[in-house]
Amino acid sequence: MFNPRIEFEKDDFYFNEQGYRVFTEKYHLKRGYCCKSGCKHCPFGYDKKTDSFK
Repeated sequence: MFNPRIEFEKDDFYFNEQGYRVFTEKYHLKRGYCCKSGCKHCPFGYDKKTDSFK
């Protein structure tokens, strides 16, 4: 789930080999909160396996 009010910039995401959009740490920090989805570049330290923050 993403916030449509945040405009994407050049370094906010990239497409992986499977064609999925992968948000960067820069985008997550701009968004300002953790969505608890286990994002690859989560700067908030969330671990989906343990449902906790490091």
